Amino acid sequence: MSKLPRSSRLASPVDTAAHGEYRISRRPDDPRPLYRFTGHVVEDPQPGRYHIYAGWFCPWSQRVTIARALAGLEDAVTVSYVDNQRDGRGWAFRERYGPDPVNGFTLLRHAYEATEEGFDGHVSVPTLWDRHLARVVSNDFAGIGIDLATRFGRLANPVAETYPEALREEIESLDVSIDSPARLAALDERLAGREYLVGGVLTEADIRLWVHLARLGPSLAGYPNLLRYARALYTIPAFRDTTDFTTFAHPDWTLA
Repeated sequence: MSKLPRSSRLASPVDTAAHGEYRISRRPDDPRPLYRFTGHVVEDPQPGRYHIYAGWFCPWSQRVTIARALAGLEDAVTVSYVDNQRDGRGWAFRERYGPDPVNGFTLLRHAYEATEEGFDGHVSVPTLWDRHLARVVSNDFAGIGIDLATRFGRLANPVAETYPEALREEIESLDVSIDSPARLAALDERLAGREYLVGGVLTEADIRLWVHLARLGPSLAGYPNLLRYARALYTIPAFRDTTDFTTFAHPDWTLA
């Protein structure tokens, strides 16, 4: 790929008047966004093969960037960030976080169209890109995170084994949704006297809950066990360094 001038690799500003609002693609019989790519990382890949396109604002992206950090893959798997705002063109690369360092795309959509001509699914973050095959592997955030935790073999230098086989069933069965005060209360009660959600160790379940707790803002103060737990997680670099509170709905909130 030729090295283009920085300015030519940045998207123009968000302009909904010209490009409209972004519309999430869905199947007629399914309200969920249409995630077209669900591939997997090859076992024990070469360093530098994979790149993650992420968004600081996005809880699903943060699940993946936390998993990457906890697996000790910062040098093996690169990451870059799209702009925090989008118009009808979808996520883009702008001055705040810089250009796409892998392909020089100005829009994340270009990665999808380079993979599937006429792509008509959901353009989302996180997106996992394979440099060797020059294509999107996956935009299935759950699958990407688990792959980072389990498939990198000798490249991994884990801070924590976040998806141990003995705990996988419990991790997957645990509902960490926080869609109601009752659910928050149940999670708060579960964490009474516990450091972590499952098995007494830091796991994927804690990653999944953290990204929602971090976005709750001051309302988290009403749940003492959850607040203690969230503050403890925030002391771990993988959680703290992947969190930018200014991109959330509560920009003045902090767990420090």
